[in-house]
Amino acid sequence: MMAAPETALQSFVLLRLGERRFALPASQVAELVAPSRIFRFPHKSPALEGVILRRGRMIAICDIAEQLTGSRLTTRRFTLIATRKYERQLDWIAIPVSGECELINVDMVPASSNDSPHVDGWLSHGGEVIEVLRLSALTPGPAETMLPAPLHDFAQVPGFVLTDPDSKEVRS
Repeated sequence: MMAAPETALQSFVLLRLGERRFALPASQVAELVAPSRIFRFPHKSPALEGVILRRGRMIAICDIAEQLTGSRLTTRRFTLIATRKYERQLDWIAIPVSGECELINVDMVPASSNDSPHVDGWLSHGGEVIEVLRLSALTPGPAETMLPAPLHDFAQVPGFVLTDPDSKEVRS
């Protein structure tokens, strides 16, 4: 009789958004912190609420609950700080959660081509089927949240001519 092949269990963090639970690979979760002040500023993406300051970094904060459950979070118990990957760039993102988070070890069933782009896979835990989230599909990418870079080379600005390169005087 042959032994069944062993499958490697993976670690996931279960998070609560309203009445539903979702999961992220534990390798993507940096920490779970108390909610902090959100600094809001003009930006292009309605999904981006603003930024929080954490350990000397500005981290974008996005409430993904509305996309996943149909309504924004009314209570925020914690902020989950995770990493997400866009192309070759690794970025941090803060996600408000409404309840306790839990670390579990379980097998993941990979998403199929019929699943939504935000679904990376599925877990079965405690009689529940739980979506494993792909954060890069739910949150705006770095290029979508940034303002255009300032133009540092004024020689490229149409209509401006340097009168004397040493004086830095400009005429139009």
